[in-house]
Amino acid sequence: MSTFCARALRQFTRTATTRRPDTPRHRIVCPHAVPPTPFTSMRAVSTARQVPRMCGRCRLSAQSTSSPRLPPTPPPCAARSPAARRFTQHSSHSSHSSQTLYSLFPETLPDGPPPNGHFPIDRRSLRGEFLRLQSRFHPDLHPPSSKAQAAATSAALNNAYKTLSNPLLRAQYLLSLQGVDVANDETLKVEEPELLALVLEAHETIEGAACPADLHALSADNEERISQSEHVLETAFRKHDLDRAKKEAVRLRYWVNVRDALSDWEEGKPAILQH
Repeated sequence: MSTFCARALRQFTRTATTRRPDTPRHRIVCPHAVPPTPFTSMRAVSTARQVPRMCGRCRLSAQSTSSPRLPPTPPPCAARSPAARRFTQHSSHSSHSSQTLYSLFPETLPDGPPPNGHFPIDRRSLRGEFLRLQSRFHPDLHPPSSKAQAAATSAALNNAYKTLSNPLLRAQYLLSLQGVDVANDETLKVEEPELLALVLEAHETIEGAACPADLHALSADNEERISQSEHVLETAFRKHDLDRAKKEAVRLRYWVNVRDALSDWEEGKPAILQH
């Protein structure tokens, strides 16, 4: 056995006790440690490898840092459904995003707008998805920290549902994506005597109705005209025939106005049809 002198033995013991196996390799500075003096530095093997003495509290903290790291906690949006993340992205990046109002309803409108998707929409399915999303993003259901974001998402949902559930607003919206504005162009009128005669006849029927039953036949006929107009628009958008889509959107305006007049009917109330 080798014989150590007292000085070498003290140096070996101090080095062994200073470099604990569970001590991290990076330098840990204990706020309660006594800074090394020149004498302690001389007795150390290397100043760069010397670790100051730590109190018990800091030693426990150092040991805890050497434990295996847990996987990072995902952000709150990661726990949401893909549809929820899509809404948040749309409301926060709508100014520079290629998404459309169709993107807010991925269950009802998975194919998006025409030509990939259809122009006619299942309004019952759309309303069901809208109500489910509104119940999730209503501002009153969120904490103050996320209330503003929830309010923005809720407003975007309201606007999208209002636009897409109405065939006239839907057609005007799709045309606006192509740079065609038919919503604010008051000069767009149809020159079809038969159509105008049907509109005037509907106006007289609504005004002369004594009860809701008197309007059932007119309502059914008008819904059929709206359905036919939607199919014409689908064909026009699929073929990218903007002129045909523009003309049919103007015709559709009359039938939607008749629908609104039927919906607002009250006994004794004059019928007002906007052309």
